[in-house]
Amino acid sequence: MTSYDDVMRTIVELPPTQLEALGDLCRREGISRAEAVRRAVAEMLARERAARPDQAFGLWRRKPTDGLTYQRKLRREWS
Repeated sequence: MTSYDDVMRTIVELPPTQLEALGDLCRREGISRAEAVRRAVAEMLARERAARPDQAFGLWRRKPTDGLTYQRKLRREWS
């Protein structure tokens, strides 16, 4: 269970066209506006993370072996 300190309440102002479209979406999906906003934020954050290739740079830095050695080991398993 999430504690009250772990959540944020906020007020979001939407233009009428977005509010109407959001209402339509919520009715179709059977979800609340809050759930729709949570899903939208989650999707936006996931896209942002995926678009940052710098997050993968140096990924092997703390591995006990280098990437090329690991790759060769895996390919030997195919033989």
